[in-house]
Amino acid sequence: MANTNLRFKTNYAVSSKIEPFYKGGKVQISNDEQYIFCTCGSRVNILEISTGKIVHCVEHDDQEDITSFAVSSDDEMLVTASRALLLKQWDWRRASCTRSWRAIHTVPVASMTFDSSSTLLATGGCDGTIKLWDVVKQYCTHNLKGSSGVVHLVQFHPDISRLQLFSSSLDCGIRMWDLRSSQCVCVLQSHYSSVTSLSFSADGGTMVSSGRDKICTVWDLNTRQAKRTVPIYEAVEGVVLLPKDEDLSQLGVKSKDWHFITAGSKGILRVWHASTARCVYTQKAPSTLGSATGEAEEQDDNPFGLTHLFYLPASHRVATVTAEHNILLYQLPGLTTQQQFVGYSDEVLDVKFLGKNDSHIVVATNSSQLKVFELLTNSCQILFGHTDTVLTLDVFKKGLLFASCAKDRSVRVWQMDSDSGQVCCVAQGTSHTNAVGSISCSRMKASFVATGSQDCTVKVWDLPPDLSSEDICQLTPRTTEKAHDKDVNSVAVSPNDKLLASGSQDRTARLWSLAVDGNISLLGVFRGHRRGIWSVCFSPVDQVLATSSADGTTKLWSLQDFSCLKTFEGHDASVLKCIFVSRGTQLVSLLFPLWSWQQELSNLLHEKKYLKALGLAISLDQPHTALTVIKAIRSGEDRCELLEKTLLKLRVDQKESLLRFCVVWNTNARNCLDAQAVLQVLLTHMPPEELLQYQGARTHLEGLIPYTERHMQRIGRLLQASMFLNYMWQKMRVAGGPTSMGNDEEMDTTPLGQSQTVFYVDKDKGSGSARDDQNQEEDSDSSADEDPNSHMDDEDEEEEVSSARKASTNTQEVEKKKRNGLQLPESEDSSEEGIPEDNATTSGTVEVMKKLRVFPSTLPQIVS
Repeated sequence: MANTNLRFKTNYAVSSKIEPFYKGGKVQISNDEQYIFCTCGSRVNILEISTGKIVHCVEHDDQEDITSFAVSSDDEMLVTASRALLLKQWDWRRASCTRSWRAIHTVPVASMTFDSSSTLLATGGCDGTIKLWDVVKQYCTHNLKGSSGVVHLVQFHPDISRLQLFSSSLDCGIRMWDLRSSQCVCVLQSHYSSVTSLSFSADGGTMVSSGRDKICTVWDLNTRQAKRTVPIYEAVEGVVLLPKDEDLSQLGVKSKDWHFITAGSKGILRVWHASTARCVYTQKAPSTLGSATGEAEEQDDNPFGLTHLFYLPASHRVATVTAEHNILLYQLPGLTTQQQFVGYSDEVLDVKFLGKNDSHIVVATNSSQLKVFELLTNSCQILFGHTDTVLTLDVFKKGLLFASCAKDRSVRVWQMDSDSGQVCCVAQGTSHTNAVGSISCSRMKASFVATGSQDCTVKVWDLPPDLSSEDICQLTPRTTEKAHDKDVNSVAVSPNDKLLASGSQDRTARLWSLAVDGNISLLGVFRGHRRGIWSVCFSPVDQVLATSSADGTTKLWSLQDFSCLKTFEGHDASVLKCIFVSRGTQLVSLLFPLWSWQQELSNLLHEKKYLKALGLAISLDQPHTALTVIKAIRSGEDRCELLEKTLLKLRVDQKESLLRFCVVWNTNARNCLDAQAVLQVLLTHMPPEELLQYQGARTHLEGLIPYTERHMQRIGRLLQASMFLNYMWQKMRVAGGPTSMGNDEEMDTTPLGQSQTVFYVDKDKGSGSARDDQNQEEDSDSSADEDPNSHMDDEDEEEEVSSARKASTNTQEVEKKKRNGLQLPESEDSSEEGIPEDNATTSGTVEVMKKLRVFPSTLPQIVS
């Protein structure tokens, strides 16, 4: 029985997250070797190497992609360039923009770099020009012309006293610029393809260049001649000259001559002797990486290739960036892997906790590689072994052994070292004839794994008792059973290792007995789902099986009679997975249904917890839901004070989203008042400088102006019309009103009965028929004026004005007679009779009421 005192889970808070921080482009490491700067669309993310977490982020408010950036040599300044031809200087530790200016380039900036004094900034453009900027005095110092095509590489000579700049463009030459004369003093010709990187010696007399033409060239900068051309036999993306004064014998460095490291399309690091052009060291590649790079050696888009190479002298390390957006740090002199960061993981297919006290997680992404993250530092181990996409994972009880299966039809078992945390493959099996889409490990002890495949079979694999040997053990299936008529999507082993459940695309789930002799036998079939079954799971406490299906439902089944005990509905799409939590008392599906969020929002509004309700709506990125919360706040008492109090407690990112929502609300006349109320709070309590730092703030504010002006014009027209209506209300009379009503008494506005008819009498004409016909014609003529955004026709306006003047004139005549002491007939006293004397006033009243199409009894409500 489940523990009734167990506290149920209602929601989960994020304790930590591993998010993408690099999607290709430039990467730079700070000189203090503590931070990694990398582009991610319109942002530059700053990753702290010690923790592996994003500590800072800068982004252009125009949301344009950043084409290049550079960090100053003193690590104080960051300058970014976007496609909008705008350069921005940042205090990156505070994520604040200190200065921005327009680049003189006519097309986007492709490369940029600082000199060693952090004073000069060089920008290379796609227009073939190079601009030099004095960032201290804030002006352009040089405009260097002569390059052909995109200038994709600019780099200062490390000796600032030389005042030399090197650049390369599409002509494959390396140009040396003298900054004193602003002239190109020479062009170093050696490469026949794009030059990718330059590396200088400590004394500044030697330079090594690398190119995609599969060669590296060693240059003597004093004579400006090539000393040696070294064939590398791969497209080289990065080169680093190794220091002479350090012991690098483990890398094959036996002399004090120049040696350099290359990184390229093969995905491995190699050390070369510059004088003899010989490779003295080759990094050992994982088995699958070596075979894959061999097949893709001639391809330009090899996913295992290296795109950047850096040397970190302070920590004596080397950093590389892979084509799959991973950043790896190696410790010299042995090039041992120290840290790995995954910049972009693509689609996550499965994830499991691993290690002692769940210290790691293993992740299967849309890749043949597995990624094991250490949660404390976000450092990642990349596991090679499978040759196609890994589909699912499962972990044994102790957490140090786990199994994976993939589209390559194979099953692999991995083991983590409890001390070092390193993971290696210890066993593999390849017996399925199609992709293996599901796997489940034994629960009592690490004795077997069960797999289900697209070949419609279920296999049980026995594990050897000793998996500590260095060689990978080959697994053979203990038993094979054709379990279903279609793909097997999920398998699960019971907590006592005696039962096996399988779910298939054939819309059935089946229960199998795991006999001691190794065979499996069918016990029963669960039928009831209308679509294929994606997941099966045993309850840890009851004899119950849970299944989730593509029909959007999750079902609970009895293991005794195979009947359906409960059906859970709520998803509007496929339920991909279900698991038991809270010791088997709760069931969680992969996607939470929408009504659960709506119910939570309704509860928060009912409890008047407006701050939490608004935060929930913003986190869901639902403008309409957020508008519902704002309307609820403004419908209560002290609405202005309550709205101001709620909005000012929001975080900065929530205020940014709310400003974006206001732009959407303001386009609708029904919601403009709520949008303007929110804007009033934001604009009143926030300085313009802070508001303009919001993402896309300028664009949002520009979008608010035209609609706000339109709303103001409409309110102005409504105000004019309401003044006229108020005047007419003061002057009109209704038939059937009480005769004893005094001048200071209020008119009876009780609704008339259904059988009671309202008549409007024109005393002069004695009949309302002719006037009614005239009013009907006027009403049909004025039907086109019902649009609040349109102006009155001139004729209608003149008629209304003339009616008002006649009413005013008649009122003045009555008052004049009273002052002269004249006795008015009872029927003519406009202050005491319900039937009006002046036909002009009556006709004007009838005309306005017909246009409004309301009864007189409802007019006070409209006017108020």
